[in-house]
Amino acid sequence: QVQLIESGGGLVQAGGSLRLSCVASGRTYTSAVMAWFRQAPGKEREFVAFIRWSGGSTYYADSVKGRSTISRDNAKNTMYLQMNSLEPEDTAVYYCADRRSLSGNYLLPSTYDLWGQGTQVTVSS
Repeated sequence: QVQLIESGGGLVQAGGSLRLSCVASGRTYTSAVMAWFRQAPGKEREFVAFIRWSGGSTYYADSVKGRSTISRDNAKNTMYLQMNSLEPEDTAVYYCADRRSLSGNYLLPSTYDLWGQGTQVTVSS
C-alpha cells in the first residue's frame, strides 16, 4: 500500500525557514507529478508547487515564488519543499500529493490520486 508521509512542519517566526519532506512509502510505480498544497483554516486547499518526477521541471504559485524551492530525490522516493522568508500568511496545513498521469491541470487538487495526512506550519509575527 502506497502512503505519502509528510514531515518537517512546525512553529517558526516570520522571516524564518522550514524544509518539508514527503516520503512515498511503498510506491512501486513511477510518479508523473508530485505537488504541495496547503489549506488554512476556513479556506480552500490551494496549490503551492509541483515537480514533474521525470525531468524535474517545476512550477510555483505566485504566493511562494522566489521564497520556496521544490525538489525531489528519486532514489529516496522523497519530495521536499524548502520555504524561506516565511510570513504569517503561510500558516496552513501542508499536504503532499501524487498523480500518475501527465495530462490535466496540475494545479487542481482533484486531479491528484494520492494524498498525505498533512503537516502543520505555523508562522508567528
